[in-house]
Amino acid sequence: MKNKNYMVFVWAALVALIIMSIPTAIRLGPEMIGKKFIDSHEFQGEMEGFYYTLSTTVLNPIQFDEAKGKIIVTDEEIEEHRMRYGNLSDQVMNIQEQYEGRITEAEESGNEQLKETLIKERDTKIADIELNFESDEHVEKKVLAGKVSALKQFLAENQQSARSAFPIAYHLTDVKTGEVFTQGDVDVPAIYKKTFGEVDDYFKANTVISESEYNHYSVSYYDDGYELTAADFANIQQPVRQFEGVIVVSEKALQGSYLKDHLASFNKKKYRNYTLWILSIGALYLLLTKIKFKKKWVTENRFVRSYNGLKIDVKVFIFMFSLLLTFEFIHRDATGAFFYNDYYSGAWMDQLFWLIALAMSILFLAFQLVNSIERWKQAGVFERDFAESYVVSFLKSFQTMFLNRTLGVQMFILLIGFFLAGFGFAIVAIQPFLILAYLPAVFFLGLPVLYIFVKRSAYLNRIFSSTEKMANGTLHEEIKVKGKSPLANHARHLNQLREGVQISISEQAKSERLKTELITNVSHDLRTPLTSIITYTDLLKSTNLTEEDRLKYVDIIDKKSARLKTLIEDLFEVSKMASGNLELHKQKVDLTQLLQQALAENEEEISNSSLDFRVQLPESALVADVDGQRWWRVLDNLIVNALKYSMSGTRVYLYLDRVGDRAQFVVKNISKYELSENSDELFERFKRADTSRHTDGSGLGLAIAQSIVEMHEGDMQIDIDGDLFKVTVEIPVE
Repeated sequence: MKNKNYMVFVWAALVALIIMSIPTAIRLGPEMIGKKFIDSHEFQGEMEGFYYTLSTTVLNPIQFDEAKGKIIVTDEEIEEHRMRYGNLSDQVMNIQEQYEGRITEAEESGNEQLKETLIKERDTKIADIELNFESDEHVEKKVLAGKVSALKQFLAENQQSARSAFPIAYHLTDVKTGEVFTQGDVDVPAIYKKTFGEVDDYFKANTVISESEYNHYSVSYYDDGYELTAADFANIQQPVRQFEGVIVVSEKALQGSYLKDHLASFNKKKYRNYTLWILSIGALYLLLTKIKFKKKWVTENRFVRSYNGLKIDVKVFIFMFSLLLTFEFIHRDATGAFFYNDYYSGAWMDQLFWLIALAMSILFLAFQLVNSIERWKQAGVFERDFAESYVVSFLKSFQTMFLNRTLGVQMFILLIGFFLAGFGFAIVAIQPFLILAYLPAVFFLGLPVLYIFVKRSAYLNRIFSSTEKMANGTLHEEIKVKGKSPLANHARHLNQLREGVQISISEQAKSERLKTELITNVSHDLRTPLTSIITYTDLLKSTNLTEEDRLKYVDIIDKKSARLKTLIEDLFEVSKMASGNLELHKQKVDLTQLLQQALAENEEEISNSSLDFRVQLPESALVADVDGQRWWRVLDNLIVNALKYSMSGTRVYLYLDRVGDRAQFVVKNISKYELSENSDELFERFKRADTSRHTDGSGLGLAIAQSIVEMHEGDMQIDIDGDLFKVTVEIPVE
């Protein structure tokens, strides 16, 4: 500190002294200034208790023999006693279960006398329970006996309270009967004396003070569940008796009672607070005259630069902490926590400690307020401090955290869980008994949260590693997807991306292969008949041909031309189907009849072949909404395909039947050529089972059939098992 800046500490201490004195003056001043112990609330409360004890135990006590005859038992109490342990069957069963084991043990040990005693005792209790449910009078006697016992307990406790009261002298006379009650010498010098007389000032001795007392006793005084109710106390209390006379408390009696320590404490508190209030008046005088607050105590302080380097939210936290600490001191002072109790020798040291702590808190508040006002007077400083605060930075990050809402919520819950775990540990360190609640929370909440956090972190690292491998071109390793968390969804998306890249690469390679095969196959299939046409056309130009040779060459040219025409038409039809330009003309057609027609069209080829066609058709019509011409093409293509590629001497099976709401057409045959396990390749254009391409056909039959089936919202599937070739076609029917 420079010059006299240390005076700020003196100023803060004086302010703290005044702050601590104001609440005590407000709270304790009326009780202590010009007052004695006998004027205190504590002593007055003790006297009220003595008056009550004197009334109920000496002047107007309940007479037991008279009072027990006024106790009543209500129907509700009878029913409550009867049903206290359940209905009749429940109570009997309970008694039997209680004695069953003991009787068995006595029987096994050979103690017949004990066994008979237990049986007799059990039967007696059961009989008593049964009598409870048969006779209200029986229950009433038991309840009445219990309530009488509770009354005796109440009166005994009252007498015990009277014996423990501090010794007070009194001389009181019943104004009605003249009966005199006296104790001690009322003529000795007294520190407290109260005279009773006249009508308004008579000492009124009640048996029970008020109706609220009834409710208290009905809960407090009972025997084995038999309660004295408010109605009972109302019945047994006696008429109020009025007394005149005097009650005296001498100095000797007070010093010899348990109130001696209370008297000493009251005097110590009073004189100590007198000292505090005098010092606070002096402090106020100094603050108004000699030690006025100066702004330079803050602005010229060497800690200003370091403090200004803190973020604004840290400054706010320090300010609020200092403010709350100050309010806590004031609240404690207002409730008498500092200067109200003095039952131990270290009270003065405690009060000095709190005075220093409050002074430091006030010093921090003054420093922060003056510094902030002076700093934020400069243009733009507050705005800059606010923009650079931790809170603003946190809010921006927090907003970004919830771009993926599910992941953000889960991370937020994890953070809250760790925060609560740390907070709970701190609380347990302060209050160790709370560990009984903290440990279950750790085992059932904290550890599961920690397990989830570690597991998710490990999973995230594995995803990072797999992503790096994917970026380096390793696409065959799949990321394991675990659960349904956002991380699992991210892993799933990465797998989809990996599969998409693989499929893209595979499709690209396949596209290149198919393009090459298509060009090769189309060139081969078109060139073969065209070459034959050109060759035989050149031969026809020869003048030396016989008529027989000429007719033979013309026939070959005609067949090759028809073959070329069929190939070109199939190619155009597949192109139309692929582009969606082929229109269907649907009508209701009997599929059974259509299949019979297709078989009839190919009857000559079937008869000339070495194949055994086994056909199974439904007995009734199978009607579907189809383009009859196109659907006939499907059937014909499949039949022709079986004729071309079935092994000689084998059977070909054709089935047509209804399956649910669909018609199912199946063709099964044994292939003469070795088939690829990939049945999808047979749907490709120009693909044949005869890979050497020695058979007739365009290689488009199955591709055309599949396209027609799909246009009819049907399904066509090829199954291959070794040389077994099976085609299944399904289409919706009515």
